[in-house]
Amino acid sequence: QVVGGKVKKPGKRGRKPAKIDLKAKLERSRQSARECRARKKLRYQYLEELVSSRERAICALREELEMYKQWCMAMDQGKIPSEIKALLTGEEQGKAQQSSTKLAKAVKTEANSSNP
Repeated sequence: QVVGGKVKKPGKRGRKPAKIDLKAKLERSRQSARECRARKKLRYQYLEELVSSRERAICALREELEMYKQWCMAMDQGKIPSEIKALLTGEEQGKAQQSSTKLAKAVKTEANSSNP
């Protein structure tokens, strides 16, 4: 056939329909839906765990903030909380231990270098 100066081939154009068994197609669709629901369930479970861990972190930070507020109020009244004293004495002890270990290492290094 010649239509508008072009030669037209007889038959249908475009994609030919695939000859797929309808039962197999339906089963694939059901399987895909099952997998989708499983992925959705896992995603929601992950998000719930994420939210609960963030909530726990927020509670811990609030408790810490409240502790610091109590410390500040006590220091405003002229009292030094025992926790702060312990921190300060612990830092002083830690510094003393660090300096003593550095000194011991220096002595060992000198002893090793002087012995041939």
